[in-house]
Amino acid sequence: MRVLVTGAAGHIGRYVLDELLAAGHDVVATDRVPLEDDRLERVHTGDLQDAKLVTEAMEGAQAVVHLGAIPHPNLPDGSALFAANCLTAHRVLDEAGRTGVRRVVAASSLSALGLAWAPTPQSPRYVPVDEEHPLVVQDPYGLSKAVLEDIARATHRRHGTDIVCLRFPFVGAGERLERHLAAVADDPGGRNPGELWGWLDTRDAAEAVRRALTADVHGCHVVNVAATDTASPVPTAELMARHHPGVPVFAELPGHTGLFDVSTCAALLGFVPSRRWRAP
Repeated sequence: MRVLVTGAAGHIGRYVLDELLAAGHDVVATDRVPLEDDRLERVHTGDLQDAKLVTEAMEGAQAVVHLGAIPHPNLPDGSALFAANCLTAHRVLDEAGRTGVRRVVAASSLSALGLAWAPTPQSPRYVPVDEEHPLVVQDPYGLSKAVLEDIARATHRRHGTDIVCLRFPFVGAGERLERHLAAVADDPGGRNPGELWGWLDTRDAAEAVRRALTADVHGCHVVNVAATDTASPVPTAELMARHHPGVPVFAELPGHTGLFDVSTCAALLGFVPSRRWRAP
């Protein structure tokens, strides 16, 4: 397929490019920063808030991977962050639907739940957390991801586009992952207990994107994609007892079992993240 990848120069984007190109897809890329890669069919440099850029980039696309967004909550102007992420998501998804693209894969976030960056600390209503968990979002970054998922549903209703929204936790590999793991180990509670110590190897994120592009699914789906273990050296049951006491637990939590249910990922995409940071 000819696939448009937005945000292609970002951390996840570069891994996605490698994954899709290795699978034989033709790739068109966009990003705000210049991207030089002779393997790409075209590169469009600019902001996805620019409707003309989105229209030009979408030309000839048969599928879209939408990664282009502000990927963290650490901006002083939360309203600007929210507005930018929502506007770019609507521009890309609506243009994809309008031009007849049949499959979109969009990077959502487990922050859409509202647990990770809540100004008022939140505990999950239950664990493991599945896609039906209530949204309790307060912060602008998480809210922008919740709206992305609503934009996806609206796009499917309006245009019939099949869309898979992948809810990612912290995503990393190499030094980026090592820094994150060290910070969690140093202070597993203070780091951000609302993240529920979720993480994902970037190679698994890229594989999830590829599988979502070609999976035999129709409609609009939201899918948790997270490693099946936690990022913390502290056993999972102990983490819950320390930081989220009293939360109902609906499955056994032996060892370092992850707190996000990825059974939908397995059922829809035929994929469960396999990489671990611990030695076997």
